[in-house]
Amino acid sequence: MSGREEAAAGAVTDAEALRQLHAARAHSAHDRAVAACRYAGVGEDAAEAVPRDPVGRAAGALRLSAESLATLTVRTPDPAADARCARNTAAAAALAAQVATTRDGAQGTDSTTASAVALRAALAASQAAAVAAGGSAQGRNAALNASAEQAERHAVTMARAAGWFGVHTTDG
Repeated sequence: MSGREEAAAGAVTDAEALRQLHAARAHSAHDRAVAACRYAGVGEDAAEAVPRDPVGRAAGALRLSAESLATLTVRTPDPAADARCARNTAAAAALAAQVATTRDGAQGTDSTTASAVALRAALAASQAAAVAAGGSAQGRNAALNASAEQAERHAVTMARAAGWFGVHTTDG
């Protein structure tokens, strides 16, 4: 194998490894978005073509993140695009966290503080994912990816502490 062929093979492997990294983070963020929406009583059916309120925006973002995740596995690995998918899904999770936090505030539940902390963690995870995907990083910067992964893990922990993952509905 020539040096050029070896470099190309290494680039494919790196792109595939980065895809796995970004996909895992995107799936985690999507799970958080689903959990927060379920907690707030928001389903994808609340999505609107032109959302007029946070519920419609969260439902629409949830639907778009699911569609984005579906296309993630069918195209050629592209670290920049894959990182943008993780960024977009983290943004959807932040929208869902806002709706869940608003629900707690409106109902005056005991978990209002935990929801506020989970919201801050969701916003931080969204910011970290945006930094990892943006600029010259284009999803390839190891330190920024590690920071985004750490922020995502923290957001999951805080969402669990807020009780968002424990809610189940009777609809399929």
